[in-house]
Amino acid sequence: MPALITNDPLLALDAVVFDTETTGLDPAQARLLQIGAVRLVAGHPDEDAPFEIKVNPGAPIPPASSAIHGLRDSDVADAPAFPEAYAGFRAFAGEAVLIGHNIGFDLAILAREGKLAGLPPPANRVLDTRLLAEFCFPRLGGFTLDALASHLGLAVTGRHDALADARLTARLFLALLPALREKSIRTFGEAEAACRQLTHALEGYARAGWVEPVRPTVSEGALARIDAYPFRHRVKEIASLSPVILPSTATLGDATERMAKQGISSVFVGFEGGETGIVTERDVIRQIGTNGPATLAKPLSIIATRPLLTVPAEAFIYRAIGRMERRQIRHLGVVDEEGRLVGALSARDLLRLRASDALALGDAIDTANTPADLARAWGRLPGVIARLRVEGVSATDCAGVISREIGALTRRSALEAEKQLESRGLGPAPACYATLVLGSAGRGESLLVPDQDNATIHAGMAENEAWFLAHGVAMTELLHEIGIPLCKGGVMASNPAWNGHAEAWLNRIRSWTETTTPDDLLAVDIFYDFRAVHGDAGLAAALASEARSRAHGSRAMVKLLAEQLGHWSPPLGLFGRFRTEEDGRIDLKKGGLFPIVASARCLALSHGIPARNTAERLAALRAGKIGADSDLSAMQRAQAVLMECILDQQLADIAKGQPPSSRVEVSSLGPEQREALKEALKSLSAVPEMTQDLLFSG
Repeated sequence: MPALITNDPLLALDAVVFDTETTGLDPAQARLLQIGAVRLVAGHPDEDAPFEIKVNPGAPIPPASSAIHGLRDSDVADAPAFPEAYAGFRAFAGEAVLIGHNIGFDLAILAREGKLAGLPPPANRVLDTRLLAEFCFPRLGGFTLDALASHLGLAVTGRHDALADARLTARLFLALLPALREKSIRTFGEAEAACRQLTHALEGYARAGWVEPVRPTVSEGALARIDAYPFRHRVKEIASLSPVILPSTATLGDATERMAKQGISSVFVGFEGGETGIVTERDVIRQIGTNGPATLAKPLSIIATRPLLTVPAEAFIYRAIGRMERRQIRHLGVVDEEGRLVGALSARDLLRLRASDALALGDAIDTANTPADLARAWGRLPGVIARLRVEGVSATDCAGVISREIGALTRRSALEAEKQLESRGLGPAPACYATLVLGSAGRGESLLVPDQDNATIHAGMAENEAWFLAHGVAMTELLHEIGIPLCKGGVMASNPAWNGHAEAWLNRIRSWTETTTPDDLLAVDIFYDFRAVHGDAGLAAALASEARSRAHGSRAMVKLLAEQLGHWSPPLGLFGRFRTEEDGRIDLKKGGLFPIVASARCLALSHGIPARNTAERLAALRAGKIGADSDLSAMQRAQAVLMECILDQQLADIAKGQPPSSRVEVSSLGPEQREALKEALKSLSAVPEMTQDLLFSG
């Protein structure tokens, strides 16, 4: 099993759950009698290959102990001694995390037996279900296996047999996951940190002579350097954006001639009904090699490979690499946001770009088969981002990668929700629809603390609302399960206010633009950054066009949006000192990013600029000479500094098992970073006034 990564999701954990039976309860005196263990593979128990072994303790078993577990001297007389039994257990467990109930006792037994035999204790990271249960249910009367099984409705059979208890503990661990999620504990590192908080329980373990079941965080070593180019650049930058499309009636000879004349390695083939296929130079060679030159007269309709596999032009290159590697292909079609073919991407275009496990991240999301697979793919993201930062990739580029993967996860969740509804007898989607991501994910500016901001627009009628709301509930629950928490403000497709047919959405937009109230502002802020990630892109594009058009003509709405900035001031005090909270941290999302994002959005809406991304909005304002170039440039630089500080703090917090946030520990910044942050915040002081001045200029 692979070594544990602190950010591995509990839902998809590779682990070994084990239990022991002993001659007594004093770890300083007791001897080992039995080890039982089961694997969790990607969060699922492997019931078919358990581990169980009895151990000859070399000493009589007290009758009082036999009365509990049923093991007598005769049962272990022919069993191996500890060294042989321990070797079998170590081979079974490998480097996987070890899970047990009151595992500190079991670890103390293994440590004592190892000391007697001259063998080292296990060095695996561990989790204790007893501590996790107390964290979830602090007011519960007791935390024994029996008490917790009763509380959670788990069936109990064969208690005080090591293998049976290991199986029960595995089911207990899985049953605790929803309660842990409700307390924002989703990863191994967060679970470790939660256990560390139970100091009274840990003190009791120490008094009993047990091994403390929370190990110090293991250093992952120097982060490997990876090729950062595919994470910085998009497909459209290297693809050929002049696709050659031949009719299906054209011949292989026609395709060969066109490829030779234009120096390309493939042509697309158009079929009736709008379907597209592809013929590559390898297809030509294969056909001639098999059938001879006569095959050049064959129509492309019987040679082309279809359906055509595609990648969005706006996708980062690493997603194309992962898709080619998984499918073992050398060509992809390139499509725009509405799914229209706009180019071709070949392996030649990717020459000199190296693929790695990190580059397969996007395809891992696209091809996951279970929620646990999706959670595991999502859990890899912080590690990828950490390596990119080591490589020197900017925080803004990293945010683009994160946002794209949030979009990919939302798309997969929408597809899985469709399957769920069909399996429940509700049938397929009754009309075409589009799934939207809003806010920072829509702008391409998400960092590592996302919650769900999503919506659904459909082309159905009022009688279809129930299906689409059920779909929204299933989608958002799946996203919550795999690691993207529910939005506390309810901005999700499970909420009727964010789910509806096209006419309902137009009515909402009319309400916002014609009779805007302060209560509408949060909705407007999030909505106007939306991006379609699944479904009918044309439906979403029409909504975006109408929304922008109405916003451009609504002075009242845009003015009210801009007035929000009047309540903001930089978190700097007397003599330019940082105004921190009691723990020495400062919220740089509220204190710094907010005025940049809000100002860019207001000015883009008031001047009819279609860009969603903040940097692109500011660049468009500069290009249109709307405002002083120096002010807009300062906002762009400030955004980069702020995002860098936040992202690096999030990576540091994740490594410690702490939930990441937008709050940055000022004392952790180096002198240059502090000065850059201070200058960035100072430069934003004039943003509210500047925004008001530029709203309707020109």
